[in-house]
Amino acid sequence: MSRADEIFVSNMKDILENGFSDEHLEVRPHWEDGTPAHTIKKFCIVNRYNLQEEFPILTIRKTAFKSCIDEILWIWQKKSNNIHELNSHIWDSWADEKGSIGKAYGYQLGVKHIYKEGEFDQVDRVLYDLKHNPQSRRILTNIYNFQDLHEMGLYPCAYSMTFNVTGDTLNGILNQRSNDMLTANNWNVVQYSVLLMMFAQVSGLKPGTLVHVIADAHIYDRHIPLAKEVIAKPQHPAPKFKMDPTIKNFYDFTVDSFSLEDYEYEKLGVKIPVAI
Repeated sequence: MSRADEIFVSNMKDILENGFSDEHLEVRPHWEDGTPAHTIKKFCIVNRYNLQEEFPILTIRKTAFKSCIDEILWIWQKKSNNIHELNSHIWDSWADEKGSIGKAYGYQLGVKHIYKEGEFDQVDRVLYDLKHNPQSRRILTNIYNFQDLHEMGLYPCAYSMTFNVTGDTLNGILNQRSNDMLTANNWNVVQYSVLLMMFAQVSGLKPGTLVHVIADAHIYDRHIPLAKEVIAKPQHPAPKFKMDPTIKNFYDFTVDSFSLEDYEYEKLGVKIPVAI
């Protein structure tokens, strides 16, 4: 069975059985109808995914593989903050009339800084160090820029990636301040697994382990019945992940550079509401 399913089910059961409810507290998120969106949560969940063993995508519900990749390329490759350059509508609620989400996500990755080796943005600095300074313990990105928070449509949820090379293997740590577990947990895991594998391939390395650190792992009140339904569904073997092996430049990847073989999943049959 899929290791991603096992981890997800364990996380969800822990939150449902042992989590803290904020139903009696004032909260910022709300539903589309204006009702406060309360949660039950656990503090600091840490999950590890060995990418050499299998690709960590859920089978107990479908994760939109191509849309995940489209968004991670929008942020990390296009370094965009405009939803008109994205092929899904997941950011619509946080964009202005021109489609901008402000100085968030891709905008932060695209800001250039001057180093002794030259001028780089955060993505190109990582790519440079993976090739020229692989033993460095300083290969990381951080998009939680305090001076720009007031100009962001949404504060970054997944805000930092730390890369570490061990021998010929690239590992990574994804730090996330907040995670809507039913809607976005596996979405983020899939995205940053693919990102790590892209960086590994163009740097002549093998992908290793993705560690996912979540400070506030929560299930929204209206998601609880759906969450219980999902974790009770049958689990299937993980599909086989394929990435175009000829690509050696990070900026040459497209959504069509990736595919899944034998992706078997359970259907949910309803649309999951998103708190905003």
